[in-house]
Amino acid sequence: MGISPYIKEIGRGAQGARALSREQATDLLCQLLDGQCSDFEIGAFCVAMRIKGETPEEMAGFLDALDLRLTKLPRSDRPVVVLPSYNGARKLPGLTTLLAALLARKGLPVLVHGTPTEDARVSSQAVLAALGIDPSAPHERIDNGRVHFVATEALHPGLKRLLDVRRAIGLRNPAHALVKLMNPVDGPALVVASYTHPEYAESMAATFRLMRTPALLLRGTEGEPVADPRRTPRMDLFLNGESHTVQDAQPGPLATLPALPTSTDAAVTADYIRDVMEGRLPPPEPILLQVEHIVRACKALEAEGDPTCLQELAA
Repeated sequence: MGISPYIKEIGRGAQGARALSREQATDLLCQLLDGQCSDFEIGAFCVAMRIKGETPEEMAGFLDALDLRLTKLPRSDRPVVVLPSYNGARKLPGLTTLLAALLARKGLPVLVHGTPTEDARVSSQAVLAALGIDPSAPHERIDNGRVHFVATEALHPGLKRLLDVRRAIGLRNPAHALVKLMNPVDGPALVVASYTHPEYAESMAATFRLMRTPALLLRGTEGEPVADPRRTPRMDLFLNGESHTVQDAQPGPLATLPALPTSTDAAVTADYIRDVMEGRLPPPEPILLQVEHIVRACKALEAEGDPTCLQELAA
């Protein structure tokens, strides 16, 4: 029947719009991903949702649609750490790749997925390329201690098309939140999700609880899933539909600043990451803390069924 009945519900403005059910949201996104909608319908959907905002039920429905259609990576021996990288570096160097490398050094399989969404920013894909890490096919299994990068279009080309609508109309749409919430692995994984504004933290947390997605949520660096290297942010862990704060935000003024690259250039950032990984420079303390919380969370996932694991993580 097309998506026009759904647009009539969600497109009545901030006060008059009605939320879709989870089933309706699933059907709507399936049609969008399958290329069954006109450019006018896609634009109307993106603008309407930007004005209305997404409910957790709608996001759950959108995630259900993605789960039906994504080309997923095979399960690994251990829980995969999933790092969605879509914002890139604007003022600070993009250190998502450093986080990935430090996690791989701990023996974890690490998946970075993403695509550039703003031309003015330096993407993690560019930093990975400068380190000699090329895109992998989504059917490849990730070995323990290895960093994989998969481009969004390899997971689903329709999802990439929906992200690209931002370039045409200048507004984010639900796809920009979905890519930070989804698990593209056909097996256990920990999604490391980031937000830029407090209202997104609330909606993302509600969706993780509803979907029972294992995740670590934090205010990332310029929207990337890596802790700000200058100041430790609050970090919340989600397991089995429950959440606990595992790291409080660092209070007060900064006493010292870490030695960071003065440029966001991909080659300069890659050189800095090499220096850290080879011991010539110390890693920023907030990122080390984030690594430890992720390692502990993955151990809890491996010991799933132990009722004390979440309480120990929160201690």
